[in-house]
Amino acid sequence: MTNHFRAAVQAGEFLITAEVTPPKGGNPAHMVKMAQTLKGRVHAVNITDGSRAVLRMCSVAASAILLQNGIEPVCQMACRDRNRIALQADLMGANALGIHNILALTGDPVKAGDHPDAKSVFDLESVRLLQLIRQLNNGIDVNDKPLTDGVTHLFPGAAVDPQLKSWSGLQRRFERKVEAGAQFFQSQLISDFERLEKFMDQIASGSGKPILAGVFLLKSAKNAQFINKYVPGVDIPDSTIERLAAADDPLLEGVKIAAEQVQLARQLCQGVHLMAVKREDLIAKILDFAEIPPIDAVKVQNGSVP
Repeated sequence: MTNHFRAAVQAGEFLITAEVTPPKGGNPAHMVKMAQTLKGRVHAVNITDGSRAVLRMCSVAASAILLQNGIEPVCQMACRDRNRIALQADLMGANALGIHNILALTGDPVKAGDHPDAKSVFDLESVRLLQLIRQLNNGIDVNDKPLTDGVTHLFPGAAVDPQLKSWSGLQRRFERKVEAGAQFFQSQLISDFERLEKFMDQIASGSGKPILAGVFLLKSAKNAQFINKYVPGVDIPDSTIERLAAADDPLLEGVKIAAEQVQLARQLCQGVHLMAVKREDLIAKILDFAEIPPIDAVKVQNGSVP
């Protein structure tokens, strides 16, 4: 199967990805239904891996199910729950299943989730996971032993948070991830686009790697206040909260706000990563409001820029 996302990255296109949560249970029908609403509108669909340390179906299986339904995944892989043996095994398995886009993550702390008494692993973290992926692509394992049954063809990416308080820490971490082999970056939720612009100008501009700005669908003023309270590093402006509170239809207003942010991001970076928890069906509407046309899969496949 052609890796359309990788081709779009290499062609320098404006990249669009969106996030879908795996099921809690054995029935993936709802996940597939939500992902199918994104066909033709995004280059790839992110499948989360125990996001917020909350139990869900494993990301490799969920990504394979999307592939079976003609949807290209970005399979998130976190270090929290696996040691280096399990990480390598899952990456080789993903490759064999045709899953090549990997987002390398350290993982959220166990205490934040629904199994706070579980044991964390954290044998590696995201930079070392990126290095591991590069080794597998070069045909060797983490112990420098050859892969006797063929190399992997993984396309690794990483997360970035332009709103991190420590500017030097942000720069150092970003540069380490680029050096370790990250080919694209998806950001956390962006609420300060001036900060994103500064990050693009002062840190990311020389990397040659595409940055996808995280755009989150706010469903109500209460939803925005909740995020401000519980999501570190996010400060949704009072003006946005007041706008949601005053709207006759807060959800529609949230769609419009997200669309405006997509337009802002388009002026600053090479893509957007859309997050609409439990309302992935509204992502196409956000893109319509932002005047982002459907993706022409033929152009992506041929590696040409529209």
